[in-house]
Amino acid sequence: MKDLVLLLSSTAVLIISAFLSLALRKQPGLAAFAAIAGCVLAAVSGLAAIALSGFHSALALPWPVPGGQFHIALDSISALFLAPLYILCACGALYGRRYGGLNSKTGYSFFLYNILAASMAVVFTARNAVLFLTAWEMMTLSSFLLVVLDYGSEESRKAGWLYLIATHIGTACIIALFGAAWHMTGSAEFSAFPPAFAKLPFAAVALLTVAGFGTKAGFFPLHVWLPKAHPAAPSHVSAVMSGIMIKAGIYGIIRMMTLVDLIPFWFGAALAAIGIVSGILGVLFALAQHDLKSLLAYHSVENIGIIALGLGTGYMGAAAGRPEIAFIGFAGGLLHVINHAFFKGLLFMGAGSVQHATGLRDMDKLGGLLRAMPLTGATFLIGAAAISGLPPFNGFISEFLIYSGAFRLMMAGGHSGLAGLAVLTALALIGGLAAACFAKAFGMVFLGLPRTRLAAAPAESPALMTAPMILLAALCVLTGVAPQAAAKLAILPALTLSGADYGGLPQVLQPIGLTAAMVILLSALVWFLRDRLLAGRKVTAAGTWSCGYSAPTAAMQYTASSFAQPIVDMFGLGTAKKISRPQGLFPVSAEFHSHTPDPARDMLFSPVFRYIDTRMSALRVIQHGNIQTYILYIAAALVALLVWTVL
Repeated sequence: MKDLVLLLSSTAVLIISAFLSLALRKQPGLAAFAAIAGCVLAAVSGLAAIALSGFHSALALPWPVPGGQFHIALDSISALFLAPLYILCACGALYGRRYGGLNSKTGYSFFLYNILAASMAVVFTARNAVLFLTAWEMMTLSSFLLVVLDYGSEESRKAGWLYLIATHIGTACIIALFGAAWHMTGSAEFSAFPPAFAKLPFAAVALLTVAGFGTKAGFFPLHVWLPKAHPAAPSHVSAVMSGIMIKAGIYGIIRMMTLVDLIPFWFGAALAAIGIVSGILGVLFALAQHDLKSLLAYHSVENIGIIALGLGTGYMGAAAGRPEIAFIGFAGGLLHVINHAFFKGLLFMGAGSVQHATGLRDMDKLGGLLRAMPLTGATFLIGAAAISGLPPFNGFISEFLIYSGAFRLMMAGGHSGLAGLAVLTALALIGGLAAACFAKAFGMVFLGLPRTRLAAAPAESPALMTAPMILLAALCVLTGVAPQAAAKLAILPALTLSGADYGGLPQVLQPIGLTAAMVILLSALVWFLRDRLLAGRKVTAAGTWSCGYSAPTAAMQYTASSFAQPIVDMFGLGTAKKISRPQGLFPVSAEFHSHTPDPARDMLFSPVFRYIDTRMSALRVIQHGNIQTYILYIAAALVALLVWTVL
């Protein structure tokens, strides 16, 4: 029970520190200190709970809510999601202190931040549908309020409402799923749901699960809220939302599937297909972005696709009677949950650091920041290499496992072979496009010459902002060179989901980690030798040969648009271009602007919601501002409910 006591203590500390921060809102410094201390203490307590846990602890207390029970449990699946939650929330709180500064909103923002962290912890441990939905709604509302924290901005307001509507459509699907199971079993406990799920058509359970939780996860085309909400939120909140909150959707899918007895092959194939579409389109639309945070938001869609590829491979392997394939697929997908939390949190904080120093997110206006911001640049580069799946960083390890699972699936032949080939091809394409996208992001932001006055005089971010980025970068490297520790967190749930009897993954990964460590040591040795050879010599700087131009300027550099345009055009993303060509022998200016619309938002959801808006506009006659009429509505509703109850 020690683990549950520590777990409950961490959640209680988060909630108490949240309200303490709210109470101290007129003293922003103390409010921030209370919230940060709460996040750090909660991280220590929560990680200790995971370390001491045998992953079989549960606690059920009465709760005077219809169907409700305060039933929580800590198993290996919950632990996998809790560990990155505690680490990322503590890093984000430290970062947010200097990123947001101290002002009248500090107390409110930290109150919402800690409530968001606490609600996610309950989501990952709840075993009662009412408790789960309560925590789920708290998670949604607190994150919504953080997205619209800058309510003076129209962008924030629109992003917030889009997020609120999209996520509640998903919640409606979850309520329908839970409601059907509750109605059939008479209990809102998750442990009572398997008989109901066995009676319901599996297609209905799968559809409600994927639609309900997939909206939060950001599966394409349900992702429409994500590229708007993440850029609108403060960067440390974006880091938490992208790094761990969207994983609540992945957690929900996994948890619901543990309540199903037999999962057919087609479900794994469908999940892999969703992963292929989300991964490829996510990275392609990321390539087309000019806004650095929008680019990172679309990469969240891509990485959720990679996780879905791993889980899909796992479910297909299990259905095909190949538990070893299932184990490797699940292990890869679950390990990517942890890895993505680290490098995506790092990248959003890097983008926030750039915005903090320059006030800019538009890559076409940045450039040359590496000299003035070496720590931000170096950590961003580590995050960029990690998210591109390059060794020796953590993203390579999880993608290597998914590759291994897909390759074994392909070798199985038949329809499994075709599915494995599709996963392999998609993963390779996603990896190549991601590398191109982050070559663009890092090159446009940190290399070359500054393109605007604001980008010309930045300063490195304060230590409270760079320290969390250094910690997350170190975790990306450590997981790459010593993947055994992180892999252990993924092994137990992968064994549970696959039914395999194989725990030798850390030994399999050991040579990969050693190779990665050798690469790093060799690079350090080359760097050391270079410094020794140059010691005592006079190093001079000279202008770069530039095709005969004697005075190269920032206007001669690639822009984010021109760098990505060949790839974007090749895939036909429907980019709209506005070109102002050079005029005369001595042209003064020339401009190129491009905009790539999101087809899911513009061609699918917008027409549907316009149609609904048109049809529902007839109901506006009942809203005319007469308070007496509104009271009459309430009275009529109460009478109708009374009659319905009596009859």
